[in-house]
Amino acid sequence: MKSKIIAIRILTQLKHDKRTLMLVLAAPLLMLTLVYLILDTSDTDFTVGIINAPQNYVENLYKNNIKTIRYNENSSQKALENGDIIATVNMISGKLNINIDGSNSQKSNAVLTILEASKLNQTQNRPDLKTEVNYVYGSSDLAMFDNFGGALIGILVFFFVFLISGISFLKERTTGTLEKLLSTPIKRFEIVCGYAIGFGILTIFQSLLITLFVVYILDVMMVGSIWLVLLITLLSAMTALTLGILISTAAASEFQMVQFIPIIIVPQIFFSGLFDLSPTWSFIGKFMPLYYVADALNQVMINGNGFSYITLDILILIGFSSVFIIMNTLLLKKYRRI
Repeated sequence: MKSKIIAIRILTQLKHDKRTLMLVLAAPLLMLTLVYLILDTSDTDFTVGIINAPQNYVENLYKNNIKTIRYNENSSQKALENGDIIATVNMISGKLNINIDGSNSQKSNAVLTILEASKLNQTQNRPDLKTEVNYVYGSSDLAMFDNFGGALIGILVFFFVFLISGISFLKERTTGTLEKLLSTPIKRFEIVCGYAIGFGILTIFQSLLITLFVVYILDVMMVGSIWLVLLITLLSAMTALTLGILISTAAASEFQMVQFIPIIIVPQIFFSGLFDLSPTWSFIGKFMPLYYVADALNQVMINGNGFSYITLDILILIGFSSVFIIMNTLLLKKYRRI
């Protein structure tokens, strides 16, 4: 009988807590929808640039779900660097010359298998035709963890900083500390910046630890500058920090803060580039901070590119952080008691 009373009390509390009830019901549906989109709309078609190859060979590629685009040598190299194509094919003097983007070993191995099979089908009387493969990015022995190691650095930093900063700021609010600060002449913008700097010092050490551990202990592939990786990781932490503080204003307890993870963090992971999505669904990721974190880390760690290649990613992350800081400053107005 007493258990029944307790159960009724809990259900009554949940009934009045519409925010928790909505998150509990909506989060699983969102997760299932995202998984469905990834499994059902993954982009398995590849595009290859053709510089010089027999028409029969090109037709064999088409039969194996390989899209082809004609290029000259200069334009094909640029298209490969921009990610418009995954490989280029140039058949010269009995040799099939292939330049390929090996930053994702699963994709590159699948494409190389098709390119080789199409060559054999097209040249049954040419056993002397050899293949020379040049990896523009990545390598032939790129491990599975190397494919995702860079993005995982950004994801882990983003996740933990978001959670810790959000819960910490929530405690400041629920314990009355924030209200006392707001009762002083201090400006709201100064409060937000103070919290960001305070939590930011901790995130610097966390970012350094995770980055150095993954690069030097786990030995993930690292072609570019470690300093650029640290810069990107710190920007990821700062974006997560300001977002965590922002989201904490909508939570009434630590439990509710945790409930925002499936709504705020998980979708960003799905659309960050870890999974192969169709161009339509991949476009959604461009509205999420983690997309630019993962892209910048992959550009540096796997492709070995410099600052000029990640400038846009960095500017967008700074833009996200600035917007979150402004929104935090505006939202603090409702807590000010004068």
